[in-house]
Amino acid sequence: GCTRTRATMQPSPVSRDVRFRKASQTIRGNENTMKSELSHSLLILPVPNLNLTSDYYEKKLNFKAIKYLDVEQPHICLYRDLVEIVLTKSKLCEIQPNRMTHGYGYDGYFTGKNIDKIYKACVSSGVKIVKPLQMTDYGNFEFVLEDIDKRWICIGIKKN
Repeated sequence: GCTRTRATMQPSPVSRDVRFRKASQTIRGNENTMKSELSHSLLILPVPNLNLTSDYYEKKLNFKAIKYLDVEQPHICLYRDLVEIVLTKSKLCEIQPNRMTHGYGYDGYFTGKNIDKIYKACVSSGVKIVKPLQMTDYGNFEFVLEDIDKRWICIGIKKN
């Protein structure tokens, strides 16, 4: 079971910022000495209806789909720029987003350039925006959209 208290899970904003800066400096400082072994991350989303979710991401968010439906583990790969999402068939009829299951949190986070351009394209495509484009208290310029399965996907960039 989970035995940690809420207080131990949420450090003060000051200590969080200090830890982030130290982690960032460590990562940046090791870039030249560390061997690059990992290159990308995929977002894997179990969904109740593969085709319905795929259509949403294609039409609303400009992803391209490659469908693998006649395989042992049916799935659809969605591609846009350097982002890949893998949709898998869920046995659940309704998805529980992270914020509902855990009390907060996004279900995906994409980083990129020209965030304001992406934001405008999402708005003009009729994507449901749940948090408008803004600078966060943790230094990201971002917005949050809600997809067809009620997942919150954040798109942003670190600004400081």
